[in-house]
Amino acid sequence: MEIGSGPIASCSKDHQKIYQEWFNFADSDGDGRITGNDATKFFSMSKLSRSELKQVWAIADSKRQGFLGFTDFITAMQLVSLAQAGHELTPDTIKTAADIENIKPPLLEGLDDLVAKTKALTINGHLEVNGFVQPQPPSTQWFGSKSAKKLPPNAVTSIIDGLNRLYIEKLKPLEVTYRFNDFVSPLMTHSDFDAKPMVMLLGQYSTGKTTFIKHLLRCNYPGAHIGPEPTTDRFVVVMSGPDERSIPGNTIAVNAEMPFGGLTTFGGAFLSKFECSQMPHPLLDQITFVDTPGVLSGEKQRTQRSYDFTGVISWFAAKCDLILLLFDPHKLDISDEFKRVIASLRGNDDKIRVVLNKADQVDTQQLMRVYGALMWSLGKVLNTPEVVRVYIGSFNDKPVDEGTEGPIGRDLFEKEQDDLLADLIDIPKKACDRRINEFVKRARAAKIHAYIISHLKKEMPAMMGKAKTQQRLIDNLEDEFGKVQREFHLPAGDFPNVEHFREVLNGYSIDKFEKLKPKMIQAVDDMLGYEIPELLKNFRNPYD
Repeated sequence: MEIGSGPIASCSKDHQKIYQEWFNFADSDGDGRITGNDATKFFSMSKLSRSELKQVWAIADSKRQGFLGFTDFITAMQLVSLAQAGHELTPDTIKTAADIENIKPPLLEGLDDLVAKTKALTINGHLEVNGFVQPQPPSTQWFGSKSAKKLPPNAVTSIIDGLNRLYIEKLKPLEVTYRFNDFVSPLMTHSDFDAKPMVMLLGQYSTGKTTFIKHLLRCNYPGAHIGPEPTTDRFVVVMSGPDERSIPGNTIAVNAEMPFGGLTTFGGAFLSKFECSQMPHPLLDQITFVDTPGVLSGEKQRTQRSYDFTGVISWFAAKCDLILLLFDPHKLDISDEFKRVIASLRGNDDKIRVVLNKADQVDTQQLMRVYGALMWSLGKVLNTPEVVRVYIGSFNDKPVDEGTEGPIGRDLFEKEQDDLLADLIDIPKKACDRRINEFVKRARAAKIHAYIISHLKKEMPAMMGKAKTQQRLIDNLEDEFGKVQREFHLPAGDFPNVEHFREVLNGYSIDKFEKLKPKMIQAVDDMLGYEIPELLKNFRNPYD
């Protein structure tokens, strides 16, 4: 299964040139995006039925961004051409096309005349498009330009833009007022919304985390070290960049274009163990990987790290779209530190996938026993009655050993690897839905946090005995959580970890907290109940 191929790679240069001209023409705002309104005007020239155009948009906008970028536009054009030739449109239509590179541009009735007329009417910086005089589009594309962040609030051109605006206007004021960033998660920035989907790899040392990334990229990345000893001693973010280079942690944390500013809260000790590895790669254009240090076991666990390891893992877990827990058939014991790490993933259970790596190092009988032992261990640690999905494979570039040939050998590994790779390929498509899900989850957490903080403030006396009352509240924090839950009818599972909350609360004076502000809570309720559904409605398929 190929990862990283795309419509531009399977499109001749002559066709790319034609599509670029068409894209510039259809992009009425000149911001590098074709919205639903642009598409309905432009695609109507293909004379396809509404149901066919609905399917074209659904496949081309598979990431549910609510607009088409240039690569998505090429996909749409290839689909239109195939539909005009009588092919049935499905997500696999282009993959199964006999000769993708030679799919001719579709027939768009009257387009050549309109394009020629547009060129002729470009006078004094104005041009006419579809009968309307418009300002000359700016030369810079929206993607990668800083001007996008200066757009007025009403210039929302995607679901992600809309979430960004709602956060700034509705959710951020609540978070700032009740210090959500100190207790739960740092404030979000523009780069958090624009960031590519992330996949984090976790496991003990030498379980094949770095090799797994290398296997997917089919090449080494800057700073990759592989060996039987603990080689990765730092968090490494592997992401797309113009050239191959490693960037130190302090530099990344202050870069406003990268979504890692929140890591500054873990201090210089952590940032010295953090780096970014950049390289140009088609897969990294879609997904960012987070390689982590091996989780310690045995005597090594007693050596304290110089930073909050589980806190960092928890921070990344909230940002990631997928978390891969890697195990080795010879390292199935789940150490105390590994238990703490898995516990820190609480609330992100839907993102976790378990990989039994290096499975070709044991024979079939041993593999059955190893698989059973792993399931038993995970059942105790994850503390859930449901069985977690475990992928079996050997994610390296070596051929499968001869000893694993047969009905339960190579065939099993290939099917398992294909299933896992299919999960990875789906990440960019599901990124928008995941972003909405995380945003709604954050909004609910911020509301509960506001209720807790305001309740603690209300319990404080007006004059005497403040220190004694504060200590009593901190000592009986679990009971106070119960009072808040009953008063506002909130689900118990949504409340934060008591011990962590108590630890942070010790550094604050409860008397200085804010009282409950119902208008702020109502604004977030309106956002969740009306504005987010309206946003999703505005950026649905324009042919629905």
